[in-house]
Amino acid sequence: MADADFHGVFPYLVSPVDSSGEIRADVLERLCEDLIQAGVHGLTPLGSTGEFAYLSWTQRRRIVDIVIQTAAGRVPVVAGVASTTTADAVAQAREFEKLGCSGILAILESYFPVSDEGVYAYFKALAEAVSIPLVLYTNPNFQRSDLSLPVIERLSHIPNIGYLKDASANTGRLLSIINRVGDRMKVFAASAHIPVCVMLIGGVGWMAGPACIVPRQSVELYNLCQAGSWTAAMDLQRRLWALNQAFAKYNLAACIKGGLELQGYAVGAPLPPQAPLSPQGIMEVRQSLEALGAL
Repeated sequence: MADADFHGVFPYLVSPVDSSGEIRADVLERLCEDLIQAGVHGLTPLGSTGEFAYLSWTQRRRIVDIVIQTAAGRVPVVAGVASTTTADAVAQAREFEKLGCSGILAILESYFPVSDEGVYAYFKALAEAVSIPLVLYTNPNFQRSDLSLPVIERLSHIPNIGYLKDASANTGRLLSIINRVGDRMKVFAASAHIPVCVMLIGGVGWMAGPACIVPRQSVELYNLCQAGSWTAAMDLQRRLWALNQAFAKYNLAACIKGGLELQGYAVGAPLPPQAPLSPQGIMEVRQSLEALGAL
């Protein structure tokens, strides 16, 4: 799978967990099946919307296994790997490759700051531990030790680091990355607020939580960009923006899970100590979904 061609819409899946800590396999299977039928191009368990930071290793492994089995090779599964230690991240990545993942979404967690050299060494070790492609994940708003442009450029020369998902919402930074890495690395956008802009400057799609609740609209947006129908794409982008405004006000996982509950998926509330979506939040998400024809 080192020559995989990831592109298009990859929903960041939620993690349905019951009160005893068991994964709600039937709910996750149904969600994955419906997303595939909606035309998404891949599935990403254990992204930020998947609340990876709140899950045990047993829960993480179970989630990835369910998604791989449900996808059954119809779309690539790119599983999130996150840790504060290189050894643990490597162990996770190797296990996910054994389970049948098509790629790894590589995330660096840190309590103490990590130097550029340390960041580079972490991702390099992950890439060398598996034969499947790595997608670097960078989010300056949440990560204590983010990937700098020089580190991204160095990592782009490692053969199976072929993708980057950037959640900075900074198109200038993204254009700088694209200019530096050339055709060695393909760039995914985040969420529903700037994908049209990212596609216009050379991006290949987006990996995002909102695609879980508006998959058909997300796929339509991607197709419009692919066709060069930029005016129509921007019209749809503006309508999707209302949904993102709700996410900006409330917890992301709470919004996506709340939206899925409204759509009939028993995914449950965000994992404690996160708070569930407030009544006001539920109303705002409901209104956004209704306006988009997603309820």
